[in-house]
Amino acid sequence: MLASSTFSPRRIVIHSPLVSSILRKPSSPQSTLSSSLPVRTSRVLYSRKNATLSSSPTHFYSLGLKLASFSRRSVHLRHYSGHRRCRRHGTTHRPLVSLWTYGDNFIRNDAFDASNNFLVVREYSSSTDNEPTSKSTASKSKGKHVEESVNDTASTSSPSSTWVDTRLPTSLQPYAKLARMDKPIGTMLLLWPCFWSTAIAAPAGSLPDLKLLGLFTVGSFVMRGAGCTINDMWDSDFDKSVSRTKTRPLASGELTHHQASKFLLAQLTTGLGVLLSLPHLEYCFVLGASSLPLVFSYPLMKRYTNWPQLVLGLTFNWGAFMGWAATHGSLDYSVVLPLYASGVTWTLVYDTLYAHQDKKDDAKLGLKSTALHFGDNTKPILHAFSTFTFANWLMVGNQLGYDSWMYYGGCGLAYSHLLWQVHTAKLNEKEGDDNLGSRFRSNSHVGALVFVSCVAGNVMATV
Repeated sequence: MLASSTFSPRRIVIHSPLVSSILRKPSSPQSTLSSSLPVRTSRVLYSRKNATLSSSPTHFYSLGLKLASFSRRSVHLRHYSGHRRCRRHGTTHRPLVSLWTYGDNFIRNDAFDASNNFLVVREYSSSTDNEPTSKSTASKSKGKHVEESVNDTASTSSPSSTWVDTRLPTSLQPYAKLARMDKPIGTMLLLWPCFWSTAIAAPAGSLPDLKLLGLFTVGSFVMRGAGCTINDMWDSDFDKSVSRTKTRPLASGELTHHQASKFLLAQLTTGLGVLLSLPHLEYCFVLGASSLPLVFSYPLMKRYTNWPQLVLGLTFNWGAFMGWAATHGSLDYSVVLPLYASGVTWTLVYDTLYAHQDKKDDAKLGLKSTALHFGDNTKPILHAFSTFTFANWLMVGNQLGYDSWMYYGGCGLAYSHLLWQVHTAKLNEKEGDDNLGSRFRSNSHVGALVFVSCVAGNVMATV
């Protein structure tokens, strides 16, 4: 029997003590809510039982925290983690663990502690205006429908809340996540080869051009986001079947391919603006534009070759050419080729470790990667790639005539860091562990070490 129910023309709120016993049952295998509910479109939220709930024309509030804003066709829910001070009531509460959905047919994710008591908040919407308008009608949905909702969704996991979830307007969040604005490591990995090249291209004894560094920073941010958009547009069907990627905006249905295409056009237009701002425009324009085939083809490589990480390396390290070209209007291949090669093998190291997170899903889907290709030989092969990376850094210094211990010592520290990553990587980590993810992100430190080494080597170089 329902404890209470509240009605309005567009929603039904159900407080049911039945949910406590349901949540203590073992979770059933993951499935889609829309296939189990008889209501044409139904949105379900979970929050702690006996929490104070109020509704306004456009928002649900529980314990004073905004959980959702909704319209006739969609519901956008916010996910909170940790404790947050409630501005509405001036008190501090544990934010409610919640399930949220977008659109008519997709459950994004949920997270809750089954040992706690919860209440269910359900909003019914339909293509017609025929809504349940009585307590007896609401009571009919309490048993089977609530149980199916809980059991069908209890096994999915929730991503960590980021500044994108808490700071940006709801309408912009899917676009920010499509461009991975909440994960800056990709931008840094694209940025460092540009910085290395700009640093060593500066006149001997001087610092790198700050204006160029600024342009490359903006360009890396924009083009990395564009690359992610392209990747997700190609891979959305595969992403739906991979646990790490199924909540991405295109895979989850938050954005359509048409919306993503318009966003990509805006990204590429911004990137073009950065490219047109570089010195030696004609040379840099041709050189920069020549990387676009790699940018667009990389997402397809995992379908056809065991070496998609190699193609990523060729793409991500194009900045090794751009920094030198923007400074001199030409390329010294005796310098930029070993610098480029060092970046490619560096990428093979960090992205192979990263790919080990998805190898089981990739194998099921018939996708290829160096993680699957190397198998049990991954660590010795990555040690070899790390050594090749270091050797090319040394070659760059030799070609430039660097004789400072700071350059070679800094590159040696970066090499040691790569060896540490490979040695301590847990290639078969359990789900929920962050061993491989943390090592992948730590490559920002590798790039920074090499950049500082390049700056120091060039400043201390004799003319």
